Amino acid sequence: MTITYDDFQKVDIRVGRITRAEPFPEARKPAIKLWVDFGGEIGEKRSSAQITRHYTPEALVGRQVLAVVNFPPRQIGKVMSEVLVLGVPDAEGEVVLIGPGHDVPLGGRLF
Repeated sequence: MTITYDDFQKVDIRVGRITRAEPFPEARKPAIKLWVDFGGEIGEKRSSAQITRHYTPEALVGRQVLAVVNFPPRQIGKVMSEVLVLGVPDAEGEVVLIGPGHDVPLGGRLF
């Protein structure tokens, strides 16, 4: 499926910093609850991610990640997920988070 550049521009992908992370034992698959700060315009948003293979909650705090911020909120168990934190699968299909290679300002948009 081919999309246009205008289609791509509709997806609002921003950089945020994980400020809090907690285990999410109620999830169907092992997951971690995340609070991500995107800075002034967007603020802090919640999410849930199935990333327990490579990450612990403690190791995630302070990490910058990329996330889609303009999807509608989605109920994931007892968590209302407000953003989709992005990652790619490793060789075993486990999620590896995507983030900038250097510290960048919060809320910066991917383009």
